Amino acid sequence: MASVSLFSVAKADNPTPEEQAKIQKILDLKANLHPQYGDVRLILAEATLHLGQDYYFLSAEEAKKVLVDGWGNPPGNVSNVIGMIFKDKTSFINAQWGAVVTFKGTGYVSDEDSKTADYDAIITQMREGEAEENAARVKQGYEPVHIVGWAQHPSYDPQHHSIVWAQDLRFGTQKDDTLNYDVRVLGRRGYVSLNMVSTMSQLPDVDIGAKKLATVAAYNPGARYEDYSPSSDAKAEYGLAGLVAAGVGVAVAKKVGLLALLLAFGKKFFIVGLMIVAGLFGRIKRLFSRRS
Repeated sequence: MASVSLFSVAKADNPTPEEQAKIQKILDLKANLHPQYGDVRLILAEATLHLGQDYYFLSAEEAKKVLVDGWGNPPGNVSNVIGMIFKDKTSFINAQWGAVVTFKGTGYVSDEDSKTADYDAIITQMREGEAEENAARVKQGYEPVHIVGWAQHPSYDPQHHSIVWAQDLRFGTQKDDTLNYDVRVLGRRGYVSLNMVSTMSQLPDVDIGAKKLATVAAYNPGARYEDYSPSSDAKAEYGLAGLVAAGVGVAVAKKVGLLALLLAFGKKFFIVGLMIVAGLFGRIKRLFSRRS
């Protein structure tokens, strides 16, 4: 189907000058990105992403621009981002997900508890404090958050030393729950983290992407998981269960008030105790969706 000009679409929807300026800013940002395919080196993590042609990578600098200028996150909360990954033929404007890449130099995380970890107990413990936390949130004028459960039960892959999990979170009376998908790829000195935030309606697509990304990161010789030396290397004070518990706690904290790396259009941002409804972005999304 032939595309129509952004001008004609914008004119039909009568956007404000401010909205028109935002649309142009987003288009300019998209036009100046430089997607990287194939093998991408993560220098800080001493690893390489083998993305092939199905996914692409944005550098740390460009990823931060997407998160701040495109998706509305505060600059101070994306300082540790080392890149982003998107599915081919999508962009930050229309993607169902984007994986935020970070590296945590926590030391070696043991996988000795991979067969004994009780991940359901983690959800149970989180729910125990839910009522009290939500009472405080409502009192402050924020939506309550309900932990529905695991959207993807934590699963460890001993071959790639990666663990994936996903949470189903319900904010207030939202009709489409929030999906928070996490991938951790373990190495000798820490782990590469890939965080994907979307909605539960997009679970099948996000699930495919997450499980693929769990296999694409390979640490350089000397930094691999099996290169760990008990006599000389730092070791994290927790195993896989602790890694998941910490990851779940961080994810919930972000959505409660610190930072939610949500897809920008039509969703909400949570910034240091302040919830901002992104109505402008919802309208911009409608404009872009009508371009074809």
